[in-house]
Amino acid sequence: MSINSAMLAGVSGLISNSSALAAISDNIANVNTVAYKRNQVNFANVVTSQAVKGRYSAGGVQAVTRQFVSQQGLIQSATSATDLGISGDGFFIVANKGAGLTPADQRVFTRSGSFSVDADGFLVNDAKLYLQGWKVQSDGTFNTNPSDLNMMDSINVKNLGAAVAATKNVVVNANLNKTQTVSAGEAGYAAGEMAEWAVTPRPATATQPDFTFEMNVIDSVGATHKVAVSFLKDNDPANPNQWHAEIHAIPATDIQGSTNGLISSGVVNFTADGQLDLANTDLFGALGDEPTLNLGASGGAATTRWADGLGIAASAIDLDWSKVTHYASQSTLNASNSDGANVGNVIGVEVSEDGIVSAIFDNSEVRQIAKIGIATFANPDGLAAVSGNAYRATIPSGEFVIKQPGVGGAGEIAPGTLEASTVDLSAEFTGLITTQKAYSASSKIITTADQMLEELINIKR
Repeated sequence: MSINSAMLAGVSGLISNSSALAAISDNIANVNTVAYKRNQVNFANVVTSQAVKGRYSAGGVQAVTRQFVSQQGLIQSATSATDLGISGDGFFIVANKGAGLTPADQRVFTRSGSFSVDADGFLVNDAKLYLQGWKVQSDGTFNTNPSDLNMMDSINVKNLGAAVAATKNVVVNANLNKTQTVSAGEAGYAAGEMAEWAVTPRPATATQPDFTFEMNVIDSVGATHKVAVSFLKDNDPANPNQWHAEIHAIPATDIQGSTNGLISSGVVNFTADGQLDLANTDLFGALGDEPTLNLGASGGAATTRWADGLGIAASAIDLDWSKVTHYASQSTLNASNSDGANVGNVIGVEVSEDGIVSAIFDNSEVRQIAKIGIATFANPDGLAAVSGNAYRATIPSGEFVIKQPGVGGAGEIAPGTLEASTVDLSAEFTGLITTQKAYSASSKIITTADQMLEELINIKR
């Protein structure tokens, strides 16, 4: 009966507009939710077969929910370095726990990048979902498997221990006085006697150097040692630009396998225009050898090595003496700059645009921890929403592919930003008004159909 179908059409209108109201309510409630994607209820008519020609039976309306997951929200500046946005396609991969993650634990996908460091050191967002990434390997690379989520793990930025960096390079800026008067002690000088000058008590054979400068060297366990370089002007008339030189440790007990902490001795020559003449310098080994400082490991086989009691690894240090000059001005050390770092603890975290998470230590060391992977889908709008403003893969969405940020169509990481909700309040309020009117109209259909049925019943009276 057409009146019954009209009433049922009105009921379907009430149900569909109720769904539309629910979607609009969700959108408005999440207008400030990070990376929230608006939902929309569209309407499709239901057509029924017309059993009798000339009579019409109403089919009503059905609600079809559509989500706009692929629509990107505005990338806005945030206050934390661990707040992350994605500029472009893709999703962060997250899990519901940090430690003890197993292949059986579910991984989901989100664009909500409001991550912070929890008490256990894991990067977790406001929905308590833990950020996944490829951990750095021993050689400093990342095994970026594009299809295996189990290759990723929850990123922890605190359980790293302390960071130490042994000295690898020392840059020296100094001048030796070309007009230095040859000292009386030069006549009886023998190799190693300048190192004796720094020893307490001082041996009678010690020779006072004309000039000494010191370099700080950090060993493999973060301890600092002093290495001195002493110079004595040579009295050889055939080599007016030549100096005796010794490299020795202070204190001498830091070194074994030599006398009085002596590491090496030889001559240092300069050219006529005051530049270092390596071709005629043998302080670092044979004539012409590049400036280096090599010490064997404690307890090792090397003759000159770190003291066995220190228990440290060998040191191979490049010395940049390109700024050591020989001019007619006072001998002076202008600068001695060495790399390396003493023991340091984590004080901060930073993320690069290519997704590399690094820990910053209070000794200025930066250590890479992990690399964030970005999951992309053929049809992001086909993903199924789950709690925590996240999604899971479905048949309509297609299989995920894990990509490195900025590679193969994946978006780039935007550190210190957050993606805003895609909700437009003006559009939602407009939809709220039209939905309310449509709901009232559907209820009017039911009221009118009821009155008509009542008239039909009254015919019998």
